[in-house]
Amino acid sequence: METLDLVVVGSGIAGLAAAKTYHQLNPEKTLAILEAAADLGGVWTKGRLYPGLKSNNMLGTYEYPDFPMDTETFGVKSGEHIPGIVMYQYLAKYAEKFDIADKIRYQHKVLTAEHQDSSSSGGWILTVVNNGKEKSLRSSRLILATGLTSEPFLPDFRGQESFGAPLFQTASFQKHACTLDTAKSVTVFGGTKSAWDAVYAYATRGIKVDWVIRETGHGPIWQAPPYVTPLKKWLEKLVNTRMLTWFSPCIWGFAGGYNAIRDFYHGTAVGRAIANAFWSILGNDVITLNKYDSHPETKKLKPWSHPMFTASSFSILNYPTDFFDLVRDGTVKVHIADITHLSPRSVHLSDGTQLPTDLLCCATGWKHVPPVRFFPDGIDRELGLPHDPTKTLLFTKDALEKADDEILSRFPRLRDQPVQNPKLKSPLDTEGLSSTDKVTPYTPLTPFILYHFMIPPTNKFLQTRDIAFAGYCQNFSTAIMAHVQALWITAFFDDQLPGKTLPPLKRRLYSSEPVEDVKSLEAIEYETVLYSRFGKWRYPAGRGAQQPDFVFDALPYLDLLVSDLGLKVHRKKGWFAELSDPYGPEDYRDLVGEFVDSVEARKD
Repeated sequence: METLDLVVVGSGIAGLAAAKTYHQLNPEKTLAILEAAADLGGVWTKGRLYPGLKSNNMLGTYEYPDFPMDTETFGVKSGEHIPGIVMYQYLAKYAEKFDIADKIRYQHKVLTAEHQDSSSSGGWILTVVNNGKEKSLRSSRLILATGLTSEPFLPDFRGQESFGAPLFQTASFQKHACTLDTAKSVTVFGGTKSAWDAVYAYATRGIKVDWVIRETGHGPIWQAPPYVTPLKKWLEKLVNTRMLTWFSPCIWGFAGGYNAIRDFYHGTAVGRAIANAFWSILGNDVITLNKYDSHPETKKLKPWSHPMFTASSFSILNYPTDFFDLVRDGTVKVHIADITHLSPRSVHLSDGTQLPTDLLCCATGWKHVPPVRFFPDGIDRELGLPHDPTKTLLFTKDALEKADDEILSRFPRLRDQPVQNPKLKSPLDTEGLSSTDKVTPYTPLTPFILYHFMIPPTNKFLQTRDIAFAGYCQNFSTAIMAHVQALWITAFFDDQLPGKTLPPLKRRLYSSEPVEDVKSLEAIEYETVLYSRFGKWRYPAGRGAQQPDFVFDALPYLDLLVSDLGLKVHRKKGWFAELSDPYGPEDYRDLVGEFVDSVEARKD
């Protein structure tokens, strides 16, 4: 059986960063990146590049800190969104530059991972399928970087066996791109960004689009212009401006300092009034700029959720022409209804409407559980992965209640939870879904419960240090986060995190000997459940109850990880720049070198 020092599962943005950083700091170690697809890239792999796909971020904010995306090489100019094919090319060049391209094994799908409990150092036996053949390999350490958009969820509609037309999820849009030339009328189901993309792609070809958004769902997402607020600020830079992040209640916000002003904004009535005004201005600006109320059809696309309680589903209008013109001129017809069933080349809605159609394209989201099955049975709980709450829980009800009490006492604004849709139901409760589909991903499970959203908070895995999860957060700062998480995970594996972050391996978590600045197991466990539980209260209009999903809290999260690494958190030159200049990839460019220097200094 082949034995490796590290296996990374997934070659998207997080997986490539994790592999690159580990290889950079441990060049003598053996490494493999196992990728189920035929090419690298994750959401940017060639097989998922549907027509018109672009990044929400514009050039300069969606790149690894140590690998700038320059205009001369990639052809994208300042102020432009990045085409999907360019993102693929960029990631391919990153893998080549940092000598990990030859470590990727394509069409290698990991089916199972079995922990070696009998070994004091842990390790994993992986079952992998390649070209229809199963094989096993052993790895001392494992990084799961499959992310939160690896396995699409496609509902099973009643009557679909007689539909007689293409029925596909947007993840497969590229495979059905020929319908852009052949279809006369189409139906798009869903209100997420990929639904908007599909609607735009078909409508700009002159194809009639019936756009169905569930009346029992979360409604249309927030779609902002690239520049927002009366000051016309670049949105993805706006959310990474330190003084603006203070308006967001954040349980890990202390990591960035300035705690007195954070306490003022969220702990006093006057401060909360100011913070509420900020969110009102931000939301009203988007509504005004998009002119939702100027037409009865565009009015249907006005977001149902409060902007403060919306996370990464807050997206950006990155289209070359005015999206809303297609709605106003009648090319796109919006239906707020549920799908009850399908019949031959027709979609039937809960309001009695029957839509003749040439296809049904579903923007219905992703399975939120990892695609790898872990053994022995029940280990999902110890790993901090979503697990059945009717069985033994990772944390007690008392721990959850304690966390809730702390969150709501520190942030009273979160007690007033918005009711964005009183008709809200799980997609599996809608009339149009068959009983055969009432399984994962919507079987109620616990959320992810990972220490700092990366590692299991249990004593066994804090001792073996043989598994981590990269890229299981959603925000606007994906590439920066991947870079910083990769360094944190490598430091964790190599037992090089400062003692105040996690106890060194040579010190037992249960040691009774007092050690200054070393976290106890109990502190690690509580902090983990506190951060996990925070999402439920902070982002009810997003996916915060299931997974780390945040926007204005991304910079404080980076602060937390950089602080964990023992490095400088405030990275701007001067106090005014620190507060007002947006953070970007350039601010973390030398992070790996800084960490290497700090490790050497600690040795001395």
